[in-house]
Amino acid sequence: MGAQNGKDLLVKVDMNGSGLFETIAGLRATRVSFNAESVDVTSLESQDGWRELLSGAGVKSAAISGSGVFKDEGTDERARQLFFDGETPGFQVIIPNFGIVEGPFQVTGIEYAGSHNGEATYEMSMASAGALTFTAL
Repeated sequence: MGAQNGKDLLVKVDMNGSGLFETIAGLRATRVSFNAESVDVTSLESQDGWRELLSGAGVKSAAISGSGVFKDEGTDERARQLFFDGETPGFQVIIPNFGIVEGPFQVTGIEYAGSHNGEATYEMSMASAGALTFTAL
């Protein structure tokens, strides 16, 4: 896989609960991370004292973060409302030439900033709130 354009990493939110996904407006930078906790089952009988992990155990999670310029579009309003209501709607993350990750996320943080001679900016973070699916592209 060759180099990819950063602008092709898209974060989309379900606008009304019916599967109508729209790209979150104004994003300039996005990041997605996947994590899996390990469960250590090492014992005195472990071969040569090497750590052993329990296969398939532990908690899996994902996080999305992004920053951009405030555009005051429908997706901005939706993200703000999701934060204040504590909802966990569907999100899609399109990773170019890799796949689409989809599932429920909760908006866990929104920050707004601006200076008197610049644009208003925002940063937001989301945490997975259930099982995620992956579809290869």
